[in-house]
Amino acid sequence: MSDDRTKWRRVGLIVPSSNTTVEPDFMRALPAGVTVHTARMFLAETTAEAERRMIHDYVPRAVTDLATLQPHVIAFACTSGGAVLGADGEAALVGNIARETGAPVVSTNDAVGRAIERQGRKRIAVLTPYVDELNHAIQAGLERRGLTVVHLAGLGITENFVIGNVTPGEIVAFAERELAGLAYDLLFVSCTNFRALEARPLLMQRFGVPVVTSNQATIDAAFDFIGVSPNWPVAAAA
Repeated sequence: MSDDRTKWRRVGLIVPSSNTTVEPDFMRALPAGVTVHTARMFLAETTAEAERRMIHDYVPRAVTDLATLQPHVIAFACTSGGAVLGADGEAALVGNIARETGAPVVSTNDAVGRAIERQGRKRIAVLTPYVDELNHAIQAGLERRGLTVVHLAGLGITENFVIGNVTPGEIVAFAERELAGLAYDLLFVSCTNFRALEARPLLMQRFGVPVVTSNQATIDAAFDFIGVSPNWPVAAAA
């Protein structure tokens, strides 16, 4: 990385406070000349009510804090939080963050949608760590994009910190239980606190379809805004 900080590209992240996965995933893919800076929104439970409260009460402070470092791009890295707002609500949130910070903003949901569209696949399977109310919001957002969700399954975890403790190997085992015998064109593994990025190479090998994860899509989209490429692939972990 150059010693001249004026040439560094700064990525601002807005993440739930209990998320332990987004930052490690960004750091694994971090190219030279790019730095990552995080602001947190309080969240303990992964329920729709808690996520709405997180956005209403804590996003404004996170945005104010990030604006002071003059980021070149900001990623709102919370799939379920954006999904519970709906398409219009999330678009309004992104617009507000952009106005407050003067930076372009990537939302995980939009990044995921664009990543799926680039693959040209319409019939998708979806795996999440979530409870049903959040799964329904994720499915609705995907279907608004004209996608067909042929199967959706969640682990039913309501404590966000626990989601980050699910290992990549356990994610692969979950997929094997849920997807055996199903026909689909792409697998989406949701949640920025799920270690799906590490599991992605194994999932692609096991199922033979493109795999999109929340963090992979967010990283690709954020880095694209600043004209750099992530250091893919990320090695799988057990």
